[in-house]
Order: sequence, then structure tokens, then C-alpha cells
Amino acid sequence: MAVFFYDQNDQSIFNFIFAAMIMVNKGALRKLSNVELEKYLKEDSGFIPEAVQMAFEILEERGRYFTAQEKTAVQQFIERKKEAEESKSREEKELWKDHVTEDPNAIKLYSRTTIFISSILFSTIPAAILLSLNLIKLKKYFAAVLTLMYGFLFFVLQKYVLLSHFEIGSSPRYSPEIGVIGAGALGFIVLWVLAIPEKLPYRQKPYVLPIILCAGTVVLMYFYFPEWFSHYPFVRSMHLLRQ
Repeated sequence: MAVFFYDQNDQSIFNFIFAAMIMVNKGALRKLSNVELEKYLKEDSGFIPEAVQMAFEILEERGRYFTAQEKTAVQQFIERKKEAEESKSREEKELWKDHVTEDPNAIKLYSRTTIFISSILFSTIPAAILLSLNLIKLKKYFAAVLTLMYGFLFFVLQKYVLLSHFEIGSSPRYSPEIGVIGAGALGFIVLWVLAIPEKLPYRQKPYVLPIILCAGTVVLMYFYFPEWFSHYPFVRSMHLLRQ
């Protein structure tokens, strides 16, 4: 896992890039007529608050007179837009957040983390089974069937894609198989967000079934279909230990 360190030099770089972006955007707005810029200040405009602020500043530079009341109204309009954007951003973060709780009255489900890790280490098959069981418990049967289909089809397709388009293990720096495996795991996060009721609090189910499923997958990996699982991290670790 890569670790990124953030210091004051990074902040200076970010500030410079942000300032350059604003200059470019402001340069584009300067090409507009006053009538076009006035549209940015209307209450029903769909422009971002930064664009409204720049349009207001350009109009002032061109000699457009604003009364104190008009200036206040524009600034309040910009603040409302900023607050709306922040509220939307918080809502989106809440949508993707995993709402695990200790509430004894909450429904029990297999956790999103367990499903994600199962997919990364042991293939999309055990992950698909766990998520589909969650959906069945929530009486979302169609979504459960789609999840199972996704898990099994992705498992088959990823082997075809990797063997047909990449030379596995050819480069230690770039690992296409890890990218494909990660895409499969992220697919379950998307399915969770789309199918599980929004902001549903739940308690984590015990790890007994996930362990059994993953252990069964390990048996398949090691004894029966090693070539199908050869690109998974767990199998690679086993091979390294045997060397």
C-alpha cells in the first residue's frame, strides 16, 4: 500500500495549481460579453459559486456599478451555492459510507469490508455469495441473482482477459492482474450502494460462513483449479512459501 506524506511544500504546489486553474477559467470568462456575464448572477443560474464570483469581479472591473444592496445579494447568492455544494458533497460521502453499528435492534449482515477482502484474496465467488445472502435477507431477490451472476461471470471473464491480453508476471512494477482483481472487488461496493437501502445501519454477522467459503475456495485453489486462481494474492503467497 502506498503512503503519501503531506507537507507545506505540497500545500504550496496545490495552491499554485488551484490559482493557475482559476486564472485559466477567469481568462475564458473575460471573453464573454457583459450580458452573458450577467446571466451568472441570476438566481436560477446553474454555475458553480467560483464562476459566479469571477463573473461578478469581471463586471466590476469593466465598470458595472453595483449598489451595496446588489453586492450583498450577490455574495449571499454565492454563499448559498457554496452551502448547497457542501451539503451535496456530505450526502455523497454518507451514501458511500459503511454504516456498521452496535445497535442490538439493527439487522445483521455480512460486512462490506468482509466482502471486499474476500473478493481481493479469494476471488469474486465467495464475495458474491456473501453479498447475495445479505440481499436475500433484505428480500431483494432480483438484486441477489444479479450479484451471483456478476460474481461468477467476472471470475470467468477476468481469466480470459488476463490470459488473452496480458503477459502475467512479466513486469514486477506493473501488475494488470491486481488491477482487474481490484475492479472486481470495487464492483461489489457499487452493487452494495445501489442495492442496499441508503444509510442502512447494520450489525456485522459472525465470520463463520465467510471463513468456510474462503477455506473452500482455498481447497479449489490448491488442489483442483490452481490455474484459475493463479493470479490471486493468496495463491501467490502460497507459492512463495513453498519455494
